[in-house]
Amino acid sequence: MHSSQFSYLNGEWKNLPDSEKDRLSAGVVMVFADRIFLDNDKLIKDIQEKFPLSKIITCSSSGEIKQNNFQEFGAVCVSVQFEKTKIDIVAKNIYEHKNSFELGKSLAASLEQKDLKYILVISDGNLINGDDLISGIQEATDPSVLISGGLAGDADRFKKTVVGLDNNIKEGNVVLMGLYGSHIIVGTGTQGGWDVYGPERMVTKSEKNILYEIDGDNALDLYKKYLGKYADELPSSALLFPISVRKKEDKTFIVRTILSIDEKNKRMIFAGNITEGAEVRFMRANFDRLINAASDAGAQAVSLMNNTPVNLAILVSCVGRKIVLGDRIEEEIEAVAECMSPETTIAGFFSYGEIAPNKDENITKLHNQTMTVTTFAELI
Repeated sequence: MHSSQFSYLNGEWKNLPDSEKDRLSAGVVMVFADRIFLDNDKLIKDIQEKFPLSKIITCSSSGEIKQNNFQEFGAVCVSVQFEKTKIDIVAKNIYEHKNSFELGKSLAASLEQKDLKYILVISDGNLINGDDLISGIQEATDPSVLISGGLAGDADRFKKTVVGLDNNIKEGNVVLMGLYGSHIIVGTGTQGGWDVYGPERMVTKSEKNILYEIDGDNALDLYKKYLGKYADELPSSALLFPISVRKKEDKTFIVRTILSIDEKNKRMIFAGNITEGAEVRFMRANFDRLINAASDAGAQAVSLMNNTPVNLAILVSCVGRKIVLGDRIEEEIEAVAECMSPETTIAGFFSYGEIAPNKDENITKLHNQTMTVTTFAELI
């Protein structure tokens, strides 16, 4: 396995592979870029010219990760050549399917299943229900297959996101990349680092990602009570105060971000589903814990590599963490990079949702406000 990372910023390409052989042998190039560049086909045409034989996966971002640095309003790309690992890549659009579950099921069924070991999910971040998408993928996939990835971002504009395979770049797209065989090794880690406070409560009325009541009380009124002075700053202050959710059948909590507040109908809209009967707790930001959690996610992914040196690490962190951490955002990237060797290629993006298994369960879920790390190596 060979990977290299290069970037586009201020109209210039940096660190492009010098070797024509490397460019011609890359099986896939992943592109994480500001959506404005993906609305214009010049960026993709440039990459296709440089990597004419590669499949190109594109994903709009809310900021890009390159090695231990953060950048905005550009593109970070990683080219990957697998030597003994087969890859299969499929793309479909939500408008061609009844719902996100059926889309996920159709996508996974389109992948060859024999010897499938891992699926990378790159999804539109606005039009897709990430929970239902993952459930659909799992419906059509053997439980032993590891799944991770993320939902595309749109800086802090929150207008539209785009995902693509080669020239098919549009809203509503989802791309799956399957990796096959016994030579590929993949590790994953995901951590939030938010402080919980207050008692555990139960969701008593909800519908998909819309929350109405907790413990029989209006959820929005209760949430505002806990926010205190920050209630006047909603919905922007919600990024500082996500909630943790655990369904009865789950061992661990997952973090859910509040997308919007509906004052008229007294309801809260989240980035993922909130099921009735689930336990919830309020959370708040602690900057040092957020950064330490990023390190834990990196260490967790590395620990699953069976002492094999990590060739490539894909980082997906939430746009909410970027906004909350502000000038300290590079600290969480550096915390992950310190878990890797100097030779590891590191690339990724800030997202509208992260996809990975929980630490204590081998079941992939949609996360919010987390740092998710996926590490890759190939046995030769």
